[in-house]
Amino acid sequence: MENTDYQRDLPLPNPDPEHPPLTWVSRSTDSTCTITQSRYDDEAEIAGQGGAQVAQPGLGAFTRNLGTVEAFAIVISIVIGSGVFTSPGSIDTNVPSPGAALLVWLVGGVLAWTGAVTVAELGTAIPGEGGVQPYLKYIYGDIFGFLAAWTWVVAVMPATLAILSIVFVESIYSSLGVTGEGDSLVHKLLSVVVLVVVSLANSINTKASTRLNNFFVVCKFSAIVALVLAGVVVVIIQLGDRDGQIGGGDWVTKSWFEYRDSLNHDGSITHWTDLSAWEICGHLSAGLYAALWAYSGWDKAIYISAELSAPERQLPLAINTALPTIVLCFITANTAYYVLLPWDVVSTTDSVAVTAITRLLGPVFGIVAAIVICLVVAGSLLGNSFVAGRMAVAAARSGWLPKPLAVLGHLGLEPLATPADETRPLLHPTQNGQETSSPTPKASDAPINALLLSTILSALYILLGSFRALLTFNGLGEYTFFFLTVVGAIILRYREPELERPYKPVVLIPVVFSLVSGFVVVRGAAFAPVQALVLVGLWALGLVFYWVQKRLSAEGQES
Repeated sequence: MENTDYQRDLPLPNPDPEHPPLTWVSRSTDSTCTITQSRYDDEAEIAGQGGAQVAQPGLGAFTRNLGTVEAFAIVISIVIGSGVFTSPGSIDTNVPSPGAALLVWLVGGVLAWTGAVTVAELGTAIPGEGGVQPYLKYIYGDIFGFLAAWTWVVAVMPATLAILSIVFVESIYSSLGVTGEGDSLVHKLLSVVVLVVVSLANSINTKASTRLNNFFVVCKFSAIVALVLAGVVVVIIQLGDRDGQIGGGDWVTKSWFEYRDSLNHDGSITHWTDLSAWEICGHLSAGLYAALWAYSGWDKAIYISAELSAPERQLPLAINTALPTIVLCFITANTAYYVLLPWDVVSTTDSVAVTAITRLLGPVFGIVAAIVICLVVAGSLLGNSFVAGRMAVAAARSGWLPKPLAVLGHLGLEPLATPADETRPLLHPTQNGQETSSPTPKASDAPINALLLSTILSALYILLGSFRALLTFNGLGEYTFFFLTVVGAIILRYREPELERPYKPVVLIPVVFSLVSGFVVVRGAAFAPVQALVLVGLWALGLVFYWVQKRLSAEGQES
């Protein structure tokens, strides 16, 4: 779920009608607009007393005041995150040529585009907030909704936080000219420290964790523009002087689609001419997962529909203009990497942007680039940590996870019992002896228990996994359910043809997504059996938990 600097909105479980879904505030801003989605901060009704509360249904209503231009900008901000700076190395090591790498970025973009269009169809037809869980529950039953929520809480989001923490440290290492240390204990421990600091920041207060978003978005787009401009300058200079030593040089002397041996992150070499077509497909699937990590967030485009003045027209228009723009942006940025770096360097680094600037302009500018990329990654970390806790809260509120995960404001199993009026006045003496009152600061509304769970799981993934293994693990978890969701959209076309669909793309779009994503999931699982087995084990554990919880709930009702 890279995303992204946008505070990735939560795939909320769809509770029964007697228990409306938990909602909260999530903001993503750029120079043109601010999106305020579900009401959590200020408009959620809180049950419990004082500093610790159990989240209750939100009462906020949306104002339909966004147009197509605002929707376009929001979708851009949702999808473009830190992945474009970090995924290229993982892609390059799994493709036989730079041209093939750019094609992988194109295929990933087409998947994101067709997936977003199909989810828009479901989102305008099926009531329910957030993510794919309500759609899976509607199409296949409660157990599939639970498994999706379980997967995001125990696998996808913790893996996302682990990946971002690793990338943060890797960016610092790259600025110092150090690569290939991602598996060292020191690197992993530093990544855990970064993770803990971000989790503590999100434990302070909801509003405190959202105020820096504007700054992070500016850093993100500034970095992309700077990289593309650097690539353009190098192209212009080298076309004028082909013997010049600026940039990587390979882009002008070698074929972009000719097979070349790949130097891997661990020092091994892949000889592409010795591999079978099936083996090459396995590598391409792993590379595609890295691209899909960069495109993650496309499934959140549906969230803006509640604030569009004409969603059935504006949402498809926003998606069908924003996603091609993003694809073009990503392909352009990656072309710049291959212009700025020797081609045998791209696959060796997990912070390719920092490496490119360091080699082009020297260590001082490399440190500046590392700071900017670290800020971008920090924004993604902060946003995804924010969301990870709320996802667990939402699942607990729906009865899918233990209730203590829904406790807000303190660490413990139960809400604190304190006076209900959390803004009661405090009396302060004045100079003339009279007392004046002022409200007490609002207590923390952070889901401490849920954040602790997310931090522990993420730390385990950091210590036991690696950046590239976690990319594949994350992609397998997400796209298994994305595949099921889009197949479900096709099923509904025939099972419920009378279902009102304000937006209905041609059936070829979900068919293309289903075929490609289904192949990628199956081939990716065969190529990375360890990650696939871990995921299957988590699903089995989830099914046991689901059955036990249902059994205990039934026994409780009988007694």
